[in-house]
Amino acid sequence: MSTRHVPAQIGDLPPIGRPANSALLEAGITTLAQVSAYSRRDLLALHGVGPKAVGILAAALAEHGLAFTE
Repeated sequence: MSTRHVPAQIGDLPPIGRPANSALLEAGITTLAQVSAYSRRDLLALHGVGPKAVGILAAALAEHGLAFTE
């Protein structure tokens, strides 16, 4: 499946790559606040979201005083 139609960046999320963006959009996740409602494991379970994307999201969450749900 092509991800060309998926934007390179969504809302206030850091750039994490189109496959990961596509997975987050499909799950209805468009903000860091929404990301913080998920655990690392939940995000890694989404097809297209890998360890690198989760690491980038973790850093962005920390910059905003947020964290993953554990």
